[in-house]
Amino acid sequence: MKVLIATVKPFAMVAIEGIRQECEAAGYELALLERYTEKQQLLEAVADVDALIVRSDIVDKDVFDAAKQLKIVVRAGAGYDNIDLDEATAHNVCVMNTPGQNSNAVSELAFGLMIMAVRNFYDGKPGIELKGRKLGIHAYGNVGRNVARIAKGFGMDIYAYDAYCSKEVMEADGVHPIEKVEDLYKTCQIVSLHLPMTSETKESVNYDLVNLMPRNGLLVNTARKEVVNEMDLLRLLNDRLDLRYVTDIKPNYHDEFVHNYPGRYFSTPKKMGAQTSEANINAGIAAARQIVGYLKEGCEKFRLNK
Repeated sequence: MKVLIATVKPFAMVAIEGIRQECEAAGYELALLERYTEKQQLLEAVADVDALIVRSDIVDKDVFDAAKQLKIVVRAGAGYDNIDLDEATAHNVCVMNTPGQNSNAVSELAFGLMIMAVRNFYDGKPGIELKGRKLGIHAYGNVGRNVARIAKGFGMDIYAYDAYCSKEVMEADGVHPIEKVEDLYKTCQIVSLHLPMTSETKESVNYDLVNLMPRNGLLVNTARKEVVNEMDLLRLLNDRLDLRYVTDIKPNYHDEFVHNYPGRYFSTPKKMGAQTSEANINAGIAAARQIVGYLKEGCEKFRLNK
């Protein structure tokens, strides 16, 4: 069996070695394709592989067509909208992600963005403290729960909305459950987004929703840029001079945000939520273990497609 790591953004060397150990212990060969610049390089590299580990790399019909022996793709991370699940199913390929492995890293970055914003991007002017502020967590999955854990240390008043998570889970974590998403935005001065990108969530964070936030509201996005309606948000920031937006995913209209709303907007140069040594290592090794578990034992615990 041959396992390929295909990553434009390479894993840390420690992660590579961990993945190699997992693969070789199972008797598998490991191959690397790092920092590739052309899709053709990926198509050539997958021609004889049985398993594929990617990060944000696009795995579409062309890739599945080229990978005649491919049995499993694992996205080392939580989000998986870069992989065409329908094509995977059509090609009889299992797709998995590694949920939870990057959660703490993303959560810590969310607070880094929050602190920077409430301190006016460190421009020397007085800011506010997070202690006592009402924090809204939009989607209470692995990252959302880590955000709640960290928020307790700041002494924040924590609220959460998630259509698929029971209020008992939230209450057990000391979080106030919210039944309607609109009430989350009405209640909280700071809202942190942790939504996956689906047909249901795409552009769901729109003008009407964010406009419900109290005065001096702060929207924090470490999820996916597609969940925010960028045109709506541009218009809203124009209409409400008290609102701010900070994000870990550079918007399509980044230049307009920068030009029109200095001091009220910030984006990291590239997505950095999972860019820690620990998350890099955890997700990579988890991906390798899931491949071995699937190929040797048929374990489908984290399977995403039918």
